[in-house]
Amino acid sequence: MFADFFPSILQNKIMWISLSAWILAQAAKLVINFLVEKKWDFSLLISSGGFPSSHTAIVSALALSVGKVEGWDSSVFAIAVVLAVIVMYDAAGVRRAAGNHARVINYMVEWLRQFNADRSAFNLQEERLKELIGHTPFEVFGGAILGGLIGLIF
Repeated sequence: MFADFFPSILQNKIMWISLSAWILAQAAKLVINFLVEKKWDFSLLISSGGFPSSHTAIVSALALSVGKVEGWDSSVFAIAVVLAVIVMYDAAGVRRAAGNHARVINYMVEWLRQFNADRSAFNLQEERLKELIGHTPFEVFGGAILGGLIGLIF
């Protein structure tokens, strides 16, 4: 039983297709940023946020791959679709709002620092909060298209 464990994982096409969608979405962020900014930012390969949404790409590829393999009327496909909807809603809603909150907090901390040379009075953090953690609906849509195409093609 244990000897079959790793070969079975390595042969799981749905998993590899889904992970490929995530990798391609992250790589697309790098290329798109280069085309816009004219410089390479390799930190984008492991960052969240931006176009296209890699979270959306991976769950879209997963759902459509499961549908193709297990059947469009299967319980497993229904579970994958519900998971995808939750992830997409979270990316464009909750995580985007958290990023907006971080942006405001970072602004307020910088404003307080300008007017108070003694940072200990406000006990301010030195590290900025991460602002780019969510997605716009367009970024989520881009991830859904990318992941959907990868899930259907492969």
